Formats: sequence, structure tokens, C-alpha cells
Amino acid sequence: MDINLVRIQRAGIYLENAEVEELTIPKTWEREFAAPEETNLSGYRVILYNDDWHSMDEVIFQLQKATGCNIEKAMSIMLEAHTKGRAPCYHGSREDCQRVARVLREIRLQVEVDCD
Repeated sequence: MDINLVRIQRAGIYLENAEVEELTIPKTWEREFAAPEETNLSGYRVILYNDDWHSMDEVIFQLQKATGCNIEKAMSIMLEAHTKGRAPCYHGSREDCQRVARVLREIRLQVEVDCD
């Protein structure tokens, strides 16, 4: 996939005319967002849908605010939603998922709380 110019200033990453083949996620993250049948997490998740109105920085910041994840994880979620149309961004109890969804909706991001 060709990317002409991606600027994510908050992360200090600049890719110009880069060719990205695969995004790898470090195994050092505290939470793994595997398929629901492979996890022992509670029965709810928050799905973030692709958004063409907000900047990448805005989405990354709001993901960090809502979930408490680090910038690398927020970037990974944002890029997955951008390329695949949707991405799981949080797993947990129903109440926690509703709280995360509320924070993401503060800037009108499209999200859904789903039962696994």
C-alpha cells in the first residue's frame, strides 16, 4: 500500500513516499486485542469505525483519553480502523465499554458497544 505523506506530529513520525506492507504490534503491550474467542476478557468490546472528518492526531488523542492506552497502541487502532473500516479499541465490562464509547463520542467518532 502506498502512502504519499503521513504526518503524525504528536508521535514524531514522518513517513514520506513510504511503502507499508504490514503493521506489526509489539508484544510488550499490556493488553492484547485478539479475536474475542481467543481472550479471557469480559463479554463486551468497543468498535471504532473509520472516520474521514477528524485528523489522525484527533483520533489518536481521543483514543488515549478514552482507553488510557499509549500513543503506539492508539496509532495502531486508528490505522486499523482507517484501513479496514473498523477496529476493536477496548475490551471490558459493559459499564467500562459504555464509558469509553461516551468519551470517543465527545468528538463525534462513530463507535459501537458490542457483546462478544
